[in-house]
Amino acid sequence: MKSIIETVASEMNTVLSQVKEEEALLFSQKLQSAKRIFVTGEGRSGLMGKAFAMRLMHGGFHVYVIGETITPSIEAGDLLIAISGSGSTGAIIQFASKAKEAGAEVLLVTTNQESKIGSISDGTLVIPAATKYRRPEEPETIQPLGNQFDQAVHLVLDAIIIGTLEMAKDQPSFAEMTKRHANLE
Repeated sequence: MKSIIETVASEMNTVLSQVKEEEALLFSQKLQSAKRIFVTGEGRSGLMGKAFAMRLMHGGFHVYVIGETITPSIEAGDLLIAISGSGSTGAIIQFASKAKEAGAEVLLVTTNQESKIGSISDGTLVIPAATKYRRPEEPETIQPLGNQFDQAVHLVLDAIIIGTLEMAKDQPSFAEMTKRHANLE
């Protein structure tokens, strides 16, 4: 088991070291300038999106998850974060198109910058990890399906939130973030 853990950690280190700094910085800037942030993803990418949205809320951002009953209409000044390893998930293509029609910006977290969603996005954050499709340009992995992509998305987006909050003029304190943490648990 120890060798599997070490292999997964090594794979993550390789993937994370290849994330482009300028893409992460653009992502951070867009988070800071958005009026409201909307997050979407399907399957495990959606779960990573929900974790990301929760961290944004802890940091004091106005954030919503697409598909929840309390999610309002998206509009100009808002930002849609779309998470899709392939960049071609049908429902996310529709959400991104509607967001653009409403005047919102769209950022895509993906392995495939040249994808359909990538072509309509205002920016991409490329996570150079393996997906369930195992395209030739994706790295080798011992992990099944899109595990490597999902893990990398979680770590990269958490790091971006940490960096974004560190750069904020009114950086929330640990106590403020703790107050925002769920207390009905």
